[in-house]
Amino acid sequence: MDNLREKLKNIMTEDYAKHKVDLHIHTVCSDGEGKWEQIIPSAKEKGYKLIAITDHNSVEVHKHVRDEILLTGAEFDCWFGYVFIHILAYGIDINHPALTPFLAKTKEETESVILRLLPKRNVKKLISAIHEAGGIAVLAHPACYWALSLKNLVKNLINAGLDGIETFYPYPRFRKIVKFHSAKDVLKIAEMYPELIRTGGTDFHGEEF
Repeated sequence: MDNLREKLKNIMTEDYAKHKVDLHIHTVCSDGEGKWEQIIPSAKEKGYKLIAITDHNSVEVHKHVRDEILLTGAEFDCWFGYVFIHILAYGIDINHPALTPFLAKTKEETESVILRLLPKRNVKKLISAIHEAGGIAVLAHPACYWALSLKNLVKNLINAGLDGIETFYPYPRFRKIVKFHSAKDVLKIAEMYPELIRTGGTDFHGEEF
């Protein structure tokens, strides 16, 4: 986990895109349109140094492929009080039993927004499971959460064991409209908590990477 922390701290800066890093990618194994068989070769062709496939509540892709540019990952849906949030898990041992209770049991649980809203995953237990599996826990696209105070939300998540915050994020698709905070707010909060790892990604859901 410590090696991953240092690696991400070294490459995740405001010009992370220049380093060819994308740590938020979805495939057909959740609600994306692309297949890993095309995404990984395409990323290599474009010179990417590090990518993470983070399907919703699923590590299915990582059961089938290992690659030097691919970081294991998943994006878990959960409630934290009254706020529905997404926690990104990076560098996890996908076979670790601690993760099993948090993984989707059906394909529908990885793509249907309604079904993904139903499970009451305990955030503290989820973060603990991610750590047990050797990974780090990062708050995804923070500007999108309906939180009266984003600062307090992040502070409380840090107390629950949060390791990082997705700071460099383009807010594509519907998230351009459904935003309750600004990207500048997120950066300010990240600066307030220097212990947090800053990550970035595109939340890619398309067919051609």
